[in-house]
Amino acid sequence: MATSRGTADQIGHVVDANGVTFHYQTHGSGDPLLLLHAGSLNGDMWQPYLSNFAEGYHVIAPDLPGHGRSGRSQHPFSYRQLADDIAAFITVLDLHKPFIVGFSDGGQIALEIGMRYPALPRALAIGGVLFKHSSGYDAFVRGAVGDGESPEVDTELLAGSHPDWAAWLDQIYGPRRWKPLLVALKKMWTTALTYTPEDFAQVAAPVLVFVGDRDELVPVEQAVEMHRLLPNAELAVVPNADHGEFFFAKVPAFQSIILDFLLRHAD
Repeated sequence: MATSRGTADQIGHVVDANGVTFHYQTHGSGDPLLLLHAGSLNGDMWQPYLSNFAEGYHVIAPDLPGHGRSGRSQHPFSYRQLADDIAAFITVLDLHKPFIVGFSDGGQIALEIGMRYPALPRALAIGGVLFKHSSGYDAFVRGAVGDGESPEVDTELLAGSHPDWAAWLDQIYGPRRWKPLLVALKKMWTTALTYTPEDFAQVAAPVLVFVGDRDELVPVEQAVEMHRLLPNAELAVVPNADHGEFFFAKVPAFQSIILDFLLRHAD
């Protein structure tokens, strides 16, 4: 069984939790820092951040259930189900009060963990996260995977509207072999979010809400409102940063904000 502190950089760990075979990588040593990637991608999304994060933390970067090399359970995708899966992963690895950093779908899952498992994380840093769908989000999803009324996904639609995303998926899964994953994700992406103020009140851990000022999915105003709904939250808005490309082009800015937050909430 893995413990909450590690000493080696390793890719290719495998562990079973909650009916899911997780593949994950570890880097560095220190307090546990769990990184949750965006939907459809894998743990390699965090590659630009790993070296600095690993200087002070034991970084654990899993492929989410059904993503990358991880298997998935028989349950349909939902943020609550994925939070249950990640909570089980944390328990099996014996990670004591890990920091959790998530972006996009990974941030939604981290938020759900804070709501449903308030004693589990030490602190949460969540980026590109919604508590209700925005018009920009709905337009983005329609332009990527099609109308929510159909369960099908048009791979050529995504390749045409988001060629960089499609190329990344081709690299992870093989050319167009990612369609079944997007079909499974589409229902989750097109299901309305139903968070209430009472849900946010359940989050006991300190939370950093971070967003780019040009995020086409998450309006800054919504991030501000979420920050106010959470009992113990901070807000960071990064200039000239959107939901996708600039999250990686702005690595130093996001990284500095996250590390500052983690340092202030360490034991």
